Amino acid sequence: MNTGTALVGFMLSFLAGSGLTWGVAEYRKAELAPSDTSAEPSRQASSPIPIGSDDPSWGSATAPVTVVVLSDFECPYCSRAVPTLARVEKEYRPEQVRVVWKHYPLESHPNARPAAEAAAAVRALGGDFWKFHDLAFGHQRELSRENFARWAVEAGVDSGRFEAELKSLRPAAKVDRDISLARQLGINGTPHFKINGKTLSGAQPFDKFKQLIDEQLTAADALAKTGVRRADLSLELTKKNFAAPPAEPRKGPPAPPPVDTTVWKVPVAADDPVSGPADALVTLIEFSDFQCPYCSKVGPSIERLRQEYPRDLRVVWKDLPMSFHPRAKPAAFLSRFAYDERGNDGFWKVHDALFEDQKNLDDESLLRTAEKVGLDTRRARAALGSTRYTKKIDESVALASDFAIPGTPHFFINGRRVSGLKPYEDFKRLVDEQLALARALVDKGVPRAAVFQELMKSAKAPPEPEKKTVAAPTRDNPSRGPDKARVTITEFSDFQCPFCSRATPTMEQLLAAYPKDVRLVWRHLPLSFHPNAPLAAEAAQEAFAQGGNEGFWKYHDTLFQNQKALARPDLERYAREQGLDLARFNAALDSHKHKPHVDRDSQEAQRASITGTPGFIINGYFVSGAYPFETFDRLVRKALQER
Repeated sequence: MNTGTALVGFMLSFLAGSGLTWGVAEYRKAELAPSDTSAEPSRQASSPIPIGSDDPSWGSATAPVTVVVLSDFECPYCSRAVPTLARVEKEYRPEQVRVVWKHYPLESHPNARPAAEAAAAVRALGGDFWKFHDLAFGHQRELSRENFARWAVEAGVDSGRFEAELKSLRPAAKVDRDISLARQLGINGTPHFKINGKTLSGAQPFDKFKQLIDEQLTAADALAKTGVRRADLSLELTKKNFAAPPAEPRKGPPAPPPVDTTVWKVPVAADDPVSGPADALVTLIEFSDFQCPYCSKVGPSIERLRQEYPRDLRVVWKDLPMSFHPRAKPAAFLSRFAYDERGNDGFWKVHDALFEDQKNLDDESLLRTAEKVGLDTRRARAALGSTRYTKKIDESVALASDFAIPGTPHFFINGRRVSGLKPYEDFKRLVDEQLALARALVDKGVPRAAVFQELMKSAKAPPEPEKKTVAAPTRDNPSRGPDKARVTITEFSDFQCPFCSRATPTMEQLLAAYPKDVRLVWRHLPLSFHPNAPLAAEAAQEAFAQGGNEGFWKYHDTLFQNQKALARPDLERYAREQGLDLARFNAALDSHKHKPHVDRDSQEAQRASITGTPGFIINGYFVSGAYPFETFDRLVRKALQER
C-alpha cells in the first residue's frame, strides 16, 4: 500500500489521540516545500529502481531516503499499510524521506487493474492523485468504473477528459511499465517496499520502517561527508543496497493458478429460470449480467453444452447486474417479466434477444425486444417502471456476495466454481467429470432427480461473514430503536460521504421491518479528505446535546439531504431552521466541545480496523459499504436466530 498528499489526511481522524496528529494544512505546506532541482530526471531514471516524472510522490526529490511502494488498490494488506505509511510521513520531514507510488495490480484482484489505470489517468491530467487514492482505499469494496469516474471528478479532473485519457491507453501503458518493473525486481505480492533499494515486504509495523529509514539516514550522513551531493544520496545508496533477483532457468509458461476443487452449496430457488430437465445429473448455475460483454461471449459455449447434454444438463440463471453497467438491471427486469408471463420459455427468448442486441438496452429498445418475442408491451413498460423485481434481484446480488463472486460471468457446475470467460473445453471437461460422479451415485440407488440435492448435503456453505467487535455505545451515542433490542447495528459514518447517504434509506427500511428487534447506533467517522465532515459531525452532536435522539436524527437527515452544502454557514442555517439555540450551537462549534466525542468514535473505528465509510457492525457481523437491504436483512435474521 502507499501514501501520499492526502494520505495523512485520510488517517488523521484515526491517528488523533495517538500522539500522531498533524494538520492537513501543515501537510500541504510540507508537500509544496521547495525541492532541490539538481536531482535530474535522467539520474533518477538510472536507478536500479527507476523513478519517472509520472510517478506520484510525496516529499522532496532530494530526500536522502526514498521509499518506493508497489501496491494494489484491491489488496486488503495494502490498505492495512496506509496508517503505517501515514505515520512515516508524519515522523519524518519531506526533506528526509520521499515516498514514491508504483502500480502493481495483481491478477487475482479483478478490480485492481481498472483502478490503477483510473488513478494513472487522474495523475496524467494533473488531478489530485492522492485524493483518488484515498477514495479508492476508503471504499475498497466498491471499486467500479462508475465510482472511478466519480472519484476522478472529486480529484479535480474533468469527466470528459478523464474518459478520453482512459481510451488513449496511456494510463494502461503506465501501469504496464510499473508491472514490468515489479516483475523484473522479482516481486510477486503486495504491498512491497524498497527503502533505498532495501526490501520490506508485506504490511509491516511502523518499527520495521523506522529501523530501515534511520539506518539509511545514518548512511546518508556518512556518504555526504565524502562529498556526494545531497541530490544523489538516495540514488547512490540505492545502487549500493540493491540486489537483483536471482535469474531463474526458463521453464516454459507459468503454471496456472490452483483450481478451486471445493463443492459449494449454492441454492437453486423455485423461481430461478431454468433450461434443461429437472432430473438432469449436472446443474450449471450461472451468475450473469445482460450488459457484460464477457457474459455475451460465453453464451455460445453454454448453448453448445445444452445441445451436447440435452438429457443430463440443467442450466440455472441468477442475475448479477454489476453497478457499472447501468442498463443491466432494467434488462434483468424485462427478463423477469418474461419469466412471469411465459415461464422458462419466455425468459430464454428474452435472454437470447438481449444478448443479440446488447448495445441497445435503453427502455425503448427493451420494449421493442418485448414486442419481438410476443410480450404485452404495455404491461412490460409498467414492469420496467416498477420495483416489482428489485427484491428478487437484490437477493441474487446478496447471494453472489456471500460466495465472494467478484464479477460476471461466474458459474457453479454441481457446486464446482468456474470464474470468468473460459473456453468451451474447460466447461466440457468439468461437466464430464461431474457427470461421471453423478452416474456413480445413480448406480448406488440415488434417483436422478435427487442427485443435486445429494451432492449439496456435503457441499460447503458460504464463508461466515467477517466479524468485528467495538466497545459498547455510551449515552452520548445517538440511536434509534428500542434500547433492549436483540440486534444492535453500529454505523460508522461520515456526513460528506456519498455512499453513507445511500445507506440511509436501507437503515430506515431495516428499522421499519424490525421495529422491536433492531436498534441503530450512530458513530462518527469523518474521513479527512472530506473537509467539511469533521465540523458537520460536531454540529450533529450538538443537535443531539440540545434535542436528544430526535434532534440528532432530524439534523442528520438534513445534512444528508444537503451534502454539497456543509460549510459553517450552512450548518448554522440548518440549526436555526431546526429551532436549536443558536448561541449554544455556535459556542459548541467555536470551542470544538464535541471534538473529543468524535475523536473517540474515530479511534474506536481505528481499533477495529474500520478504514472507510459507511461501516456497519450487526451484533458483531461486519459490513463495509452501502449494500442492498437483503445483505443487511440476512445478517439481522442470522443475529436474531443466534440470540
